[in-house]
Amino acid sequence: MPRSFVPSASRPMRTGRTHMSHIQRRDLLLQGGAAAAVLLQGGAGMAFAQEGERLIPWSDQPAPVPPPLANVARNLPRWEDLDSWITPTGRFFQIGHYGWPAIDAGAWRLDILGHVDTPLRLSLAELRGRPRQEVTFTIECSGNHGLPFLTSAIGNARWAGASLADILRQAGLKDGAKEVVFFGADQGDEVVRGGTPLELRFTTRFARSMSLDDAMNPATMLCYEMNGEALPAAHGAPTRLIAPGWYGIANVKWLQRIEVRDTRFVNRFMGRDYVTIREERRNGETIIQETAVGRELLKSAPARVTFRDGRHRIAGMAWGPAPIAAVEVRIDDGPWMRATLTGPDQGPSAWRIWTLDWPAERGEHRITSRAIDASGQVQPAMDDPLIANKRTYWESNGQVTRLIRIG
Repeated sequence: MPRSFVPSASRPMRTGRTHMSHIQRRDLLLQGGAAAAVLLQGGAGMAFAQEGERLIPWSDQPAPVPPPLANVARNLPRWEDLDSWITPTGRFFQIGHYGWPAIDAGAWRLDILGHVDTPLRLSLAELRGRPRQEVTFTIECSGNHGLPFLTSAIGNARWAGASLADILRQAGLKDGAKEVVFFGADQGDEVVRGGTPLELRFTTRFARSMSLDDAMNPATMLCYEMNGEALPAAHGAPTRLIAPGWYGIANVKWLQRIEVRDTRFVNRFMGRDYVTIREERRNGETIIQETAVGRELLKSAPARVTFRDGRHRIAGMAWGPAPIAAVEVRIDDGPWMRATLTGPDQGPSAWRIWTLDWPAERGEHRITSRAIDASGQVQPAMDDPLIANKRTYWESNGQVTRLIRIG
């Protein structure tokens, strides 16, 4: 059973999928409008570094990426280096499942075909000639905090491109269309059972799909810009999918083909990998639940601790599918304390910065944060069944604890 706890407002609240009272929700929403006086204006967006402060490094630095995965997960910054609301492109994490294709933007074409009336083929210039839209979106790898070396696979950037829904409408959706599949240019070898005689080995392209309803979301775009500049090759140039609110795996890079289908699509990344497995007890029996990784979950994490003018300050980020109403911080086994939400509030697609002044004492300390959203959801503790009964590292949104030594 999950342990119960009392928030800083001294009202009952539980982890997991429970909700707070309307009074609590109102109080948290009022608290969310805290002033942003602690921020400095940086070239990459609102920074939460203070002039003259000294950064104190975490004592639990992550392990290095093991060699077999070093070319899959690259450019992982320290959490302490994520010090601004917009993540500079050079500090943004990179994931490449099938390598890192280099594509000639001038020769590149995007095909939209399948269960449509009029197949389309678009050049980058034609895509750029369409109405432009922009969104600030925090992308998190669904394995973030699920592996000891993967703790900073997250970033917040400004993405710009053309509406996917408008392009699908131009192609014309036939009756019965239900799934949209996005194929990248990156490709790799796979092995599955059921071949001749027992295993089938083949080369295939990276692909993910989503329902037609999700693909028609007005915020979903075919992106060609990142942080005001042309999309870099490492992040999917010439064009990638940006689906605000979804884990990174759904935001397919190096797009080459979009297929509308009247049947469900299954491949490694839809049915065999990126599948969260949880155990549940029903009538004395252990039941296995398997769900595909999809939308991002409510989460927060302490980012950095600094010292200035005789006081310490903790700063971090919070994000999730609904607007962030509050963040609370616990030091060691002490009470939960309300942090200050600060910086830009762009809704649930972009993370919020939070800060807490801390009269720290010498010694080793544990710092834990939990986010609370506007619907009353609370980021689960590590012993909540949602986390404790999970048997895969995907969707690890349990409360993050960091260790630090104050000398």
